[in-house]
Amino acid sequence: MYQYTDFDRRFIRERASQYRDQLTRRLNGQLAEEEFRPLRLQNGWYVQRYAPMLRVAVPYGELNSAQLRVLARIAREFDRPEEALFEAAQAKQNAIGGIPAPALSHGYAHFTTRQNLQYNWIPLEKSADVMDLLASVDMHGIQTSGNCIRNITADERAGVAIDEIVDPRPFAEILRQWSTLHPEFAFLPRKFKIAISGAQEDRAATAWHDVGLHVQRNAAGEVGFRVMVGGGMGRTPITGSVIREFLPWNQILNFLEAVVRVYNRFGRRDNKYKARIKILVKAEGQAYIDQVEAEYQRILTQDGAPHTISQAELDRVSASFVPPALLNTTYASAESVHSLLAKTADDDISFARWLQQNVAPHRDPHLRVVTLSFKRLGQAPGDATADQLDASAQLVDTFSAGEARVSHDQNLVLPWVAAQDLPALYKEAKALGLAKPNIRMLTDMIACPGGDYCDLANARSLPIAAAITERYQDLDELFDLGEIDLHISGCINSCGHHHSGHIGILGVDKDGKEWYQVTLGGSDGSALSGEPKPGKVVGPSFSSAEVVDVIEAVLQVYSDERQPGETFIDAVQRVGFEPFKAAANAARHPSDDEALSPAA
Repeated sequence: MYQYTDFDRRFIRERASQYRDQLTRRLNGQLAEEEFRPLRLQNGWYVQRYAPMLRVAVPYGELNSAQLRVLARIAREFDRPEEALFEAAQAKQNAIGGIPAPALSHGYAHFTTRQNLQYNWIPLEKSADVMDLLASVDMHGIQTSGNCIRNITADERAGVAIDEIVDPRPFAEILRQWSTLHPEFAFLPRKFKIAISGAQEDRAATAWHDVGLHVQRNAAGEVGFRVMVGGGMGRTPITGSVIREFLPWNQILNFLEAVVRVYNRFGRRDNKYKARIKILVKAEGQAYIDQVEAEYQRILTQDGAPHTISQAELDRVSASFVPPALLNTTYASAESVHSLLAKTADDDISFARWLQQNVAPHRDPHLRVVTLSFKRLGQAPGDATADQLDASAQLVDTFSAGEARVSHDQNLVLPWVAAQDLPALYKEAKALGLAKPNIRMLTDMIACPGGDYCDLANARSLPIAAAITERYQDLDELFDLGEIDLHISGCINSCGHHHSGHIGILGVDKDGKEWYQVTLGGSDGSALSGEPKPGKVVGPSFSSAEVVDVIEAVLQVYSDERQPGETFIDAVQRVGFEPFKAAANAARHPSDDEALSPAA
């Protein structure tokens, strides 16, 4: 992991102190809300449907155990709403017709698809205390909000993946430092998101970002970047366009300066729905690319290429990303490890399934990459209680050299697990409810908080996620269905990435009631999914009572039509869209107003 310098640490702590002063002036009435609002947003503080929401930055998804423990402390001590506010919020949820309200929860953090964490109930008057705690472990909420360059995301297996060409983390860190409080890009037309990957498989969904970067090597073995621009979801789902097949690594900051500068100059500011860079790239096409190239050449020739990365700087940053010293570990032979795992798997089918779904190979043959599943019945996808965060920190210390990663799929990844320790890790994770062998399965779904918490949402995501999870609890059935990406968003802003799901569910408002649109065939660009593309809508929206039956009907077509070994997404592509669409529409209920029962 990157090690903060004295400057980094002083900067974060001074920022927390600055925020405390701003908050004090707001609470004392010296700052009006309209004056305070941009200040809190610059530090990740929103005001959502019922209470403030804090988004904590986790650059390229890396966390250490000390940070997890502080995040647990914040959940336990600060994510606690006033009783009257909480009861009023629950009563309002219960009053919504057509779908039963889940029990609103507090005392937890929520892993997001951008590798951040969010809290939903921290009182604003306590927010400065939380910022001080975050700063104590080198964390903050800077640029997790606003029309700026947001948290830079990366492959959660960076540095350990067997298909990795170049470790992208040093470049992600250099990009983070370049983009943080960049004065020219503090007020862009809209928010701006960058993702980076250095592996053959794209586990960072780079094509769906404003800028997607692939670190690669050319035929001569030189390191450089394949640069995509103009991806995004929302109202207009578009995958990024390649504007450079190979850019020398040391020029990436100069080139991105040109990419963002041209967007800042020409991006629309009169309509927020048309202000993302994807709209500019789509509208201008080659003209945008030509403008970027011209600006890049000006930066190189007239400005003197001020952001060229030196080898010394790359080496300095890269020194933080060496494999950790795994203390007290004497590796067993490959034969004895194989025998241990085989025997344990023979004795416990759940362990065998966990090995298959939650454990991935590592570039070091003595190690494995393990995913802890935060997708289980009775808990919203991506939610982690304070106790689970504390327990995860202990697992990270015991089994993963003190390091973890937040995944794009809202789980927690342990990247440094000795293969011989897998049975012990499984036993402890299972006792905590974090070892469900459902990674990449139907119930390993992505879901935004939706209308339960977000005031932008048209409908709730979490009750739909809970109903589907409850319906598909049989592990035999899940394994028979195989790997399926299910993504749920509560509104068109697409925080649940419904466009890229093999099955996507989008909440829509229809005459004041919650309805849901279903899409099929989307892809995030991973090896399982194929080329990135948005899913196709199967028909008019469905009532909340119909959604689970629609999913079941679609999966029945897959079960009936699939060929041996064929995945769901492959079957959709081979069979065609129409049989699935017909089955989904046939699953409609006679009464659109029927409520979704808890046993649906």
